[in-house]
Amino acid sequence: MSKKNQSGTRETVTTAIYAVLIALVIRTFAYEPFNIPSGSMFPTLLVGDYLFVSKSSYGYSKYSLPFSLPLISDRVLVDEPERGDVAVFKTPSDNATDYIKRIVGLPGDEIQVVGGILNINGKLVGRQFVDLHISYDHGRPVQQSRYLETLPNGVKHYILESGDDFQADNTSVYSVPKGHYFMMGDNRDHSNDSRYPDVGFVPQVNLVGRAEVLFFSIDGSAWRFWEWPKSLRFGRFFTGIN
Repeated sequence: MSKKNQSGTRETVTTAIYAVLIALVIRTFAYEPFNIPSGSMFPTLLVGDYLFVSKSSYGYSKYSLPFSLPLISDRVLVDEPERGDVAVFKTPSDNATDYIKRIVGLPGDEIQVVGGILNINGKLVGRQFVDLHISYDHGRPVQQSRYLETLPNGVKHYILESGDDFQADNTSVYSVPKGHYFMMGDNRDHSNDSRYPDVGFVPQVNLVGRAEVLFFSIDGSAWRFWEWPKSLRFGRFFTGIN
């Protein structure tokens, strides 16, 4: 191999290494992409949505690092989450699986669901009926009641209810421990969240980041690029998450 070719090869390899390092730094400290595989956050997030999660929103823990490398013992540069944030976290049951839910309970709160209505610290959370909503879960149409829910801090967001007598529509009181959060999906009757023991209260250290913006959305398989013209949801591209 000539010296010119060797120099060109070195430059290519060096450029590739730099590109990988830059991507790792951005993914670790700034924004990480995630996709939505299930309907637990309907109608806010749809199956096939791709979004960026802000890694700096709540500070950093080992779960901010690639492969959850144990280089950070607790959490650093902490910024407290706000009620109503849509957040990605590692499930406490295995500290590995990524979930995305809405933060409804803060440390010290008492959370209960009565007749399908969220109660925070003994007060009903306001919800207003909007319409009968049709969503599609893996191509299957599902009709549910859509409500506009208003959390105590004024955050408004849509939720879906299939009824008010499902498994987790009447619960005991959950007292959120210090340093933990109570998470619920917006698709209230079809969400595995803090109401169930395999999720439970989410420790602050398990928070990965706040979901901030959708950058891509497709009704189908993303790799089937030949189907994109009819399956891309252009209206969801580069929209904020509330």
